[in-house]
Amino acid sequence: MQYRRLGRSGVKVSAISLGSWITYGGTVAAEVATSCVRAALDAGINHFDTADVYQGGAAEELLRQALKDVPRSSLVLATKVFWPTGDGPNDRGTSRKHLFESLERSLRRLGTDYVDVLYCHRFDGETDPEETMFALNDLVAAGKVLYTGVSEWPAERIREARGIQRRLGLRALAAAQPAYSLLRRDVEREVLGACRDEGIGVVCFSPLAQGLLTGKYRTGEGAPAGTRGAGNERLLRAEALAQVDRLRPVCAEAGIPMNRLALAWVLRRPEVASALVGASRPEQVRDNIGALDVTLSADLLSAIDAALR
Repeated sequence: MQYRRLGRSGVKVSAISLGSWITYGGTVAAEVATSCVRAALDAGINHFDTADVYQGGAAEELLRQALKDVPRSSLVLATKVFWPTGDGPNDRGTSRKHLFESLERSLRRLGTDYVDVLYCHRFDGETDPEETMFALNDLVAAGKVLYTGVSEWPAERIREARGIQRRLGLRALAAAQPAYSLLRRDVEREVLGACRDEGIGVVCFSPLAQGLLTGKYRTGEGAPAGTRGAGNERLLRAEALAQVDRLRPVCAEAGIPMNRLALAWVLRRPEVASALVGASRPEQVRDNIGALDVTLSADLLSAIDAALR
């Protein structure tokens, strides 16, 4: 396993991280999810990501059970807050109230006194950014959060947040979590640059485009039963499938499985500290870690760009 610093912070995270969006506490049976977590630990993964709203909190509870015998100091646990967790007017957003109250519930579900990284899951246009930055700072001061981050925030909001923190002498954001993959490169225009300039480590989610970049979906063929693409027309868009089809011969000629090539491609960026993957079987975890042995030459990168242009 490779370990990389999370931006300018001192904490190091595994280059491949395990997430729990959609799967754990939901579509994947608890015993199978636990075996995936164990496979990740055996492979040296130390970074596990979840959120307060994943399966209504069940994902956090699953991680508590799966990690209960693991020394807490060996883990980098991340969760998030923003989306509604109830019907009340204050059960959402990144207000001081919701940040504090949602985190308390997450800590109980995770069975821990602190999380290593707390993300603001989206930008909250109804809360003054100063309130959010002060609240994050106070959570760190209270020892309930070690590092803070943002997820899917645009570049201008990231820069604004860091400006507030500098002006008020608050602790700096350590992490950003955008969607980033061969099929979704919009963050290259501004977000990655903002993170680089501000010393923020990127933990990219959906680096395999929710399974599209595993190569298991093909144009004109139905999605395999039991996969995320089964009955999911939004995921299996014709344009995306055509891009994947064009990528197949590039992978074949290079002798690199598509999933490993896709992960190596995002990890090549110096801003990226870790690629966040999901898994519904332990062997998927082990297979994805093989991306760390992949080196992408300049010629191969050019061939990839040509195929996806």
